[in-house]
Amino acid sequence: MTSDDPRPPPRRRLSAALGPNALKGLLWQVLVVGIAVAVIAFLWSNTVTNLSARRITTGFAFLGREAGMPIAESLLAYNPRDTYLWAFVVGIANTLRVAVIGIVLASILGTLIGISRLSSNWLLSRMAAVYVETLRDIPLLLQLLFWYVLMQALPAARSAFRPVEGVFLSNRGLILPAIPLGPPQLWVLGAGALGLAAFYLVRRWQVAQQMRDGKPRLAWPFAVGLIIGLPVLVSVLLGVSWTIEWPALRGFNFVGGLTLAPEYFALLIALVTYTSAFIAEIVRSGIQSVPRGQWDAANALGLRRSFMLRQIILPQALRVIVPPMTSQYLNLTKNSSLAVAIGYQDVVSIANTTLNQTGQAIEAIALIMAVFLTISLAISFFMNWYNSRIALVER
Repeated sequence: MTSDDPRPPPRRRLSAALGPNALKGLLWQVLVVGIAVAVIAFLWSNTVTNLSARRITTGFAFLGREAGMPIAESLLAYNPRDTYLWAFVVGIANTLRVAVIGIVLASILGTLIGISRLSSNWLLSRMAAVYVETLRDIPLLLQLLFWYVLMQALPAARSAFRPVEGVFLSNRGLILPAIPLGPPQLWVLGAGALGLAAFYLVRRWQVAQQMRDGKPRLAWPFAVGLIIGLPVLVSVLLGVSWTIEWPALRGFNFVGGLTLAPEYFALLIALVTYTSAFIAEIVRSGIQSVPRGQWDAANALGLRRSFMLRQIILPQALRVIVPPMTSQYLNLTKNSSLAVAIGYQDVVSIANTTLNQTGQAIEAIALIMAVFLTISLAISFFMNWYNSRIALVER
């Protein structure tokens, strides 16, 4: 065919273009997807037919009805006359209250235990090893029930333990002094968070400038001005009063302060101690992955061990620690659903109560799955972003 020939070039057949192996793979994929769609359609049709036969309504219209269920402990204001939707929101807040605080405490405790396992002090390292091996080998549910029963065995409010002034430990839970937070106080805390973010950006700019000209720059004036000075200025301008509310025994119970109910306190202790045992092993393996030459070089420079760990070893170990740490954060969040065993009203407990009252089993379970899926994806996204920030960049 010449270049002046107006006829289009011949088209290749699909099978020839894809090749026999590629075509076979495409056919198998289409078959698998078709089977999956057919199975889902059958299950959906069967479910709808059975629900209709039993005169069970479907849909999420029940979320707008009055809940009528009591919630003993909640971060958000709640009344039994509120809707099921708001009850679910309160349950989500209770779940996040456990997950977020548990992740922070488990990370701190696990890191300390992991470093202790590598200590040259024989007693400290052996105690850390016993801690890890004991808590990892006992099921979490048993540990949760143990702590809850232990909380119930504590003395009554009138005979509560007082480890320090203003702190009470009894079968009513842990009672701590607290600072009442209103809108003015929240403005001050917001100013502190804004100052912290601004200091982070300023410090990054200082490091970039130092890399260009080699001149060190003082960071503490910006830290004092942004992290301390800005909140103090906002507090003075708004006339915010910071008063500590001390708990006091009135009759058979405490008034004032912050009360951590026995159910919440037992759940938090069980999740933190159990997860920290796994985190300790992750931290230990991450530290041991750092080449021995880094330790020898730091020792040759006469650096303190604490400085060596904080500035040299741990930053390198994070690249090994962060990926498995993400799994432990996800496990802690999902394990918080065991709260239903001791009566702490998280989103699972509230969904179970809703299911019993309305009969909307599929919708209630779907809401639980959606909540935990959303929280888990948010944790994974943040940890993956952080892992990408600390990853080594090859030149």
